[in-house]
Amino acid sequence: MISVVIPAYNEQDAIAGTVAEIKQILTDMAIANYEIIIVNDGSDDDTASIAESLTTRVINHPHRIGYGRSLKDGIRQAQYETIIITDADLTYPFNEVPALYADYQQGFDMVVGARTGKHLNESWIKAPLRKVLQYIVEFSAGRAIPDINSGLRIFSKTTVMQYLNHLCDTFSFTTSMTLAYMMTGKFVHYRPIHYQKREGHSKVRLFRDSLRTMQYILQAINYYNPIKLFMLFALLCIVFAMIGFFMSAVFGFHSGFLLGVGGLLIALLVVCFGLIADLLKQIMDK
Repeated sequence: MISVVIPAYNEQDAIAGTVAEIKQILTDMAIANYEIIIVNDGSDDDTASIAESLTTRVINHPHRIGYGRSLKDGIRQAQYETIIITDADLTYPFNEVPALYADYQQGFDMVVGARTGKHLNESWIKAPLRKVLQYIVEFSAGRAIPDINSGLRIFSKTTVMQYLNHLCDTFSFTTSMTLAYMMTGKFVHYRPIHYQKREGHSKVRLFRDSLRTMQYILQAINYYNPIKLFMLFALLCIVFAMIGFFMSAVFGFHSGFLLGVGGLLIALLVVCFGLIADLLKQIMDK
């Protein structure tokens, strides 16, 4: 029994093909009971009417409110325990789902399709930006992550409901979900998938959504492992302190020595605040 949740905004050209592919794959998998939930996020084209004609469950937002919010609403209304999320633009190959589902049945809390292929980075600036965000998320989670924000995932409703209120309402939903699972010790598995050419145009605004992703990464660290964030700030203070001592020793700048001493004192204070934050988190958890 599987619930497939599809967020859709202005996907009139791809939604029918997406649903047809999903139905075919689930039928081939011999899944007797399944549902397809399309969350129409205030589309101003024919997405809503086409979705209604596809004999699926449709949730309509009166106006656009966000990718993550659409997924949240679909997950909350899903009637089955196993949930698959995917996009409506035919970029994710749903024929990879049987392999992902087999991995999920081995006991993982979440299985993610790690995107590969030439269509992954649609512009020259996306590749380095993805690398920067990937490095930050890997530092936060403490493990290698092949794809921090893939939108093809399998997980249980019971598990995700523990985190849902703290996950992002926009395109950073999947990134915040990755961090939530990994920073609380859940078992997450990645399987490579071939990312396909998009039907229509990307809805992501690169600069704005990247800033929002950074915001939620910091919030996730602060919520799940605050001392790590404070240790990072303390490390920066120590680096500045070492620069000050170096300037003092090599160039004889008296102010460099003062900068070094001040940097070490601030680093000590930051670590103390981090320990207090970690203690408060443990109290809240209890």
